[in-house]
Amino acid sequence: MLYNGRMPPLLEARGLTKRYGSTVALDSVNFQVNEGVTGLLGPNGAGKSTAIKLFLGLIAPTGGSAEVLGKTTYDDPDSRAQLGYMPEHECLPSSVTAAEFLMYMAQVSGIPPSQARTRAADVLRHVGLDEERYRSIGEYSTGMKQRVKLAQAIVHDPVLVFLDEPTAGLDPDGRQEMLSLVERTARTFGISVVLSTHLMGDVERTADSIIVLESGAVARSGEVAKLTEETETLHVEVADRRDEFAAALAARGVQAESRGDLFIIQGAREDDYDRVRDAAVDAGARLRRLSLERLNLTDIFRAGAA
Repeated sequence: MLYNGRMPPLLEARGLTKRYGSTVALDSVNFQVNEGVTGLLGPNGAGKSTAIKLFLGLIAPTGGSAEVLGKTTYDDPDSRAQLGYMPEHECLPSSVTAAEFLMYMAQVSGIPPSQARTRAADVLRHVGLDEERYRSIGEYSTGMKQRVKLAQAIVHDPVLVFLDEPTAGLDPDGRQEMLSLVERTARTFGISVVLSTHLMGDVERTADSIIVLESGAVARSGEVAKLTEETETLHVEVADRRDEFAAALAARGVQAESRGDLFIIQGAREDDYDRVRDAAVDAGARLRRLSLERLNLTDIFRAGAA
């Protein structure tokens, strides 16, 4: 199906609204999700889980539409086969092994039994549970259970997978391991990811693009690289002869704020690089760092709230 002469986005919300009585969970939101890793960021209650359930077809919208490859899953349940879902809540059977559970989930998705066994083994190896696959899930740690939840979400090789708070309950090391696994899933299997979280660091670490929900509305969206693009603030750090370097900069008309060995040049122009180099040569100072400042997402949203 073509969308204005091209393939449709993986997901598209058009005027998407969901009300629960007098409570508005989503208020006529519009956004698209394309290939890669998309961060769905927002505090608890922002509408993230509601949006996921609407795309999965688990609930119907009050207004607007939630489309998957140009179709709505609540009208066309077959399109749901293109999606995977890792829920936030505890949902795993405790008395079966991970191997048994993954084989079952693969067969439920339509994979023949002989292929389901191989696929389950491959996916459990991918998530780092190859040696633990014959243990009962009830014996697993929180981190291992999170890996099983991810495995069941991708065992049928979906086009896109929703991960709802995948680092919930994990310690810092476990969190970093899970985020690395999310990155490998997108890269190795070519499965696009919607990472729903309230943790900005998770999005900054893994996502190509970001959609920020606040109080049921889209507060911000775009490519992470563009949102965090380099500013025109130049950072120059010298290893020695800082006073001589400061004087050489001033002699060339370069205004710099000094913080010890670090010099900060606001609104740097292209020819300022040449002036910095010449000042370092004249002062006999060794340059330790010369870089443009790059904002992180925390800086961006702090500035937006100011």
